[in-house]
Amino acid sequence: MSEYEFTETAYTKIIFHAAKYPHQAVNGLLLADKKRKGSVVQIIDAIPLFHQCLQVTPMAEIALMQIDSYADNEGLVIAGYYAAPENFYDNQIEKAPAAQIADKIQENFKNACFAIVDNKLVTLEHDRSALQVYGYSTDSNRWSKAKHWLTQSSQTLEGVSLLLKRGAMRDVIDFDNHLDNPENDWTNQFLNQSLKDLQKLY
Repeated sequence: MSEYEFTETAYTKIIFHAAKYPHQAVNGLLLADKKRKGSVVQIIDAIPLFHQCLQVTPMAEIALMQIDSYADNEGLVIAGYYAAPENFYDNQIEKAPAAQIADKIQENFKNACFAIVDNKLVTLEHDRSALQVYGYSTDSNRWSKAKHWLTQSSQTLEGVSLLLKRGAMRDVIDFDNHLDNPENDWTNQFLNQSLKDLQKLY
């Protein structure tokens, strides 16, 4: 089974999305470099999808097509799915919203991952990864816990914690926001800066 490394950009966007809508379930897609090295899949970026209706709908299909085109242009591939359940204590994969999206991604990218945000760990004192990551086991035909880590782990956690305290998560844009106003950029390019540069903005 593959192992997964999350860059500071990908991790920040996931946590900001969950923190912006703490009273709602959220979901999104994970992008990886097409040129994979060894057994490690590096999750380069995250694209926030929805915070309202997370199920597979025409809007979700439109989002997936646009994101797939964007990823291809950037030399990336849709390599996973993340979700933060609505219920504070529902951090099991069985209760993840719109899990069929993850299954669909896995059909197209066999080393895909499924990340669940543990809401209890999304705090202002962010001292450890709030993700539970799963890879697909072809032996058992189900998602199984997989090893994951963060790039520059301590600096990433410290930076995310500081930015959460400053309310930076309010600026993250998901596809729902884009549908409300097409000028809203669902790629969140400003979050692709280093955490040190982001801290200067807030």
